[in-house]
Amino acid sequence: MSRLSFRALGPLRAEVGGEPLNLGGARQRKVLAMLLLAPGQVVSVESLTEAVWQGAPPTTARNQIAICITALRRIFRYATADEELIRTAHNGYSLIQGDHRIDIHEMHSLLARARTASTEGAPEEAAELFEQVLAMWYGSPLEGLAGGHLDHAAARLTELWLDLNEEYAALQLQLGRYRAAADRLATLVEQYPLREQARLHLMSAQHLGGRRADALETYRVGRKVLVEELGIEPGPELQQLHRRILQDSDTTGPHEHAMTGRLTAKAGPPAQLPLPSASFTGREKEIAALDELLHSRTDATPLAIAALSGASGVGKSALAVHWANRVVEHFPDGQLFVDLRGYDKHDQPFSPMSALDSCLRALGVQGPEIPAELQERAALFRSLLDGRRMLIVLDNVRSIDQILPLFPGRGDCCVVITSRDPLGHLAGDYPVLRVPLRPLNTDESCRMLEAMIGRERVTAAPEMAARLAELCDGLPLALRILGAQLINKPHRSLSQAVARLEDRRRRLDLLSPDHGGLRAEFWLSYRELSPDAARMYRHLSMLCPPPFPAWVGAALLDIDIDQAEDLLDQLVDAQLLEVAVQDASGAPRYRFLDLLRLFAWERAQEEEPQSEIEAALDRLLGTILTLADLAHEQLSGKGHIPALPQVPGLKLLPHQVASIMACPMNWFESERQRIVELVKVCADSSRALYAWALAARLVPLFETLGYPEDWRTTSEHALRAAREAGDVLGVGTMLRSLGALAIYQRQYQQAESLLGLAMEALVEAGEVQGQALVLRNFAVCARFAGDLDSGARHCRAALRLFERTEDVSGRSHTLGLLAQIELERGNVQLGIGLTREAIAMSESPSALRTKTQNIYRLAEALLRAGELRDAEETSRRAIALTRVQRDRMGEAYGLRALGEAQWRQNLVDEAEESLRDAHEAAEDVGDRFLQARVEVDLACVKVLRGEHGAARVCLHRALAVFRRLNAPVWEERALHLRDLLDGLSEDLPASIGRLTQALDVP
Repeated sequence: MSRLSFRALGPLRAEVGGEPLNLGGARQRKVLAMLLLAPGQVVSVESLTEAVWQGAPPTTARNQIAICITALRRIFRYATADEELIRTAHNGYSLIQGDHRIDIHEMHSLLARARTASTEGAPEEAAELFEQVLAMWYGSPLEGLAGGHLDHAAARLTELWLDLNEEYAALQLQLGRYRAAADRLATLVEQYPLREQARLHLMSAQHLGGRRADALETYRVGRKVLVEELGIEPGPELQQLHRRILQDSDTTGPHEHAMTGRLTAKAGPPAQLPLPSASFTGREKEIAALDELLHSRTDATPLAIAALSGASGVGKSALAVHWANRVVEHFPDGQLFVDLRGYDKHDQPFSPMSALDSCLRALGVQGPEIPAELQERAALFRSLLDGRRMLIVLDNVRSIDQILPLFPGRGDCCVVITSRDPLGHLAGDYPVLRVPLRPLNTDESCRMLEAMIGRERVTAAPEMAARLAELCDGLPLALRILGAQLINKPHRSLSQAVARLEDRRRRLDLLSPDHGGLRAEFWLSYRELSPDAARMYRHLSMLCPPPFPAWVGAALLDIDIDQAEDLLDQLVDAQLLEVAVQDASGAPRYRFLDLLRLFAWERAQEEEPQSEIEAALDRLLGTILTLADLAHEQLSGKGHIPALPQVPGLKLLPHQVASIMACPMNWFESERQRIVELVKVCADSSRALYAWALAARLVPLFETLGYPEDWRTTSEHALRAAREAGDVLGVGTMLRSLGALAIYQRQYQQAESLLGLAMEALVEAGEVQGQALVLRNFAVCARFAGDLDSGARHCRAALRLFERTEDVSGRSHTLGLLAQIELERGNVQLGIGLTREAIAMSESPSALRTKTQNIYRLAEALLRAGELRDAEETSRRAIALTRVQRDRMGEAYGLRALGEAQWRQNLVDEAEESLRDAHEAAEDVGDRFLQARVEVDLACVKVLRGEHGAARVCLHRALAVFRRLNAPVWEERALHLRDLLDGLSEDLPASIGRLTQALDVP
């Protein structure tokens, strides 16, 4: 494989064996340049797009970037046979350098050797290496390429070239090469007249080379340029050198002292730490981690670095200052504290130059002795800290570039950084202890309030204190503001404070006094977002609290999921969102702190047109409704509810749908709280179709996992909206849903009334499938009341209607119900045959719930037929299927059937264990009727053991429930069993046959 040589320290070039390659047009060259600037790292499509189109990309930008990548791969593959040079990564591309040469990379490596030689006292070797470095430049870096990051990169490389010339000139002066230094610097100063360091070196070279007049003229011209263009006088070093030349004295100035390290220092180590907060509390885990960092130092890691990150107001600075004061005795050579003002309301971030100036002065360096250039200042700072044991706190950091020059070199120092940015890039070059801060928990928040307002006020109303902690999201800044208000108003109770903060529209006002506080802090992060990320943040404020996946953000903005993930990552990096959990597929789910969501909502009201908010909500609703329809279809089969009309929403690719819908019940559960909230939002905003369609599709979740209150709430909200809109189909569907809920809760009279009203509406709407479901539910009510003939008639009428629909699952379920009724009418073999037919009908993967229910019915049929081994095995099969679906109610029924099959085989211990599990599951879903049936089976177990007293207790509990629920069939069976028990001698076990006979009364 041939070796490529990439050159960017001038016009972009790629060569093989000295022969240049045709890299194509400007777009491809820009894309390649971006990849070369970060070899081995992923460069996002967004960054490539910005470089190519500079903020105005076409809609086909992503495709055009992909075309450029394909073309570059083809060029390099033809020239070198390298198939892996450019790799596709998540939302971007990376260039894998391998054995290929990149001049920027080699230049930095050679420069590091040159600077090492210079600091280690080998100026001749250093000068030779600098000459090699400078020879690598062959023009303006990236000449002819502009846009996005390329502009910044070219500017940085140009600045570096100027720095190198000045460093090289300093070495030439040190070696006495005055004429060579003057010749090189004269051109540089002419091109860049505002570079004072270059002018300083040129004046020294001219004077030391015997050209005193030229040196004075160089100063005069420089002073004229500075005064006319910037309105300032030359710096103190230039002025001092000018005076010395006029006096014709030794020209060894402060810039040369800085190179040799001969400095005047004042006595006493710096001690700049602020006092710790008196109300600081909690953070035991984080403090322990910082302590461990301090005590686990080795010679291999001489520099200890801790990076504290987190949202605005979470207490990063407070923790840093608290811990620093706690360990101050470990740093006898002093402590430096620098506020970098990364997110300041009034000032720009502190530059590294200014920060180093402050630190050097604190270390005793006099103003005239502080070098004028950044790299010289950083080198001097490292020299002064060499061998010292110092603590450096860099607070409120904006970016890595802001602090890298402030890192010590060799020594036994510790650096503590606080930043909203996680500063992940640090980890690649330094061993960093990362300390992400979360809000305080309730106990820590209450302790913080105690420290501020007194323990008595908090302990007098602990519930109110806990609620205040929740309303402040556990943010120390919010708690401090609240505490200050309570201190200033001692007459105000905690309950009054709670009442004021409960008003969501006023909460940020109360926690943002005098135009400061939380709102101002949040704004400082928000203003730095890209326009698209800010728009995403505003739209997300419409969501209710549960964590949300990336596809929700994509639907709100009508973008693809990859783009949404990139924007969400920006919001996470800005600490405006947090990653809450990962779903079953490993994809992240995001969430707001409630106060940050309030701020986002405020921005949306201020900046978003109402029409756009409405359109975003419609897209989200359409996407959720489509996914809910798919989930419902997988659980209950096709055609089980009215078909959806065309709705707006996110266009999802098949693999994305498959990932989201990997487990429909898990998806329903993860989105349950959001959808329940959205049903109410739809009902209140005249979106009746969305309201009742969503409510109808949630029923399998409510029924299977036991959420009767959510079932009732969503159905009632949707019913109200449908009635207001005159939507007859929606009215009928929701009345039917409420009727099914009444059956679920064993309120059969109420169910019949609701189902009657539902039938009227569904007939008017012409909804055949809904009418069939109503008839099936009428059959359930009749069976429970003991009217088996009516139940059978309703089932057969429902089956005739189902024949006209696509609802195979509904037909199968109804056939299974008819089989159960026939069993109870004494037609055992007919019932078994119908059950097997129903199971065969429900073999479709999308009818798993119906299949499971029919398998349970087969187990009961086999019990009636006395085929106990088969009944036991069938029950176990039903239980296994319910557990796959997380169907707790189905599991309870299966366990009960298993328990009965076991006690009928005299497997008493196994039966009791199964029945105890069944009772627990029935209790979990609140099914009182099923609990009573389990009590009857437990009574049989007790009778078989001769424990008649315990059996009577079980029967007493069961009878109370059957009477309360008006279940005459089961009340009669329980009475027969009690009569049997009364006829037995105490402690004499009954036979299984007599128990079965008592229970199988028709």
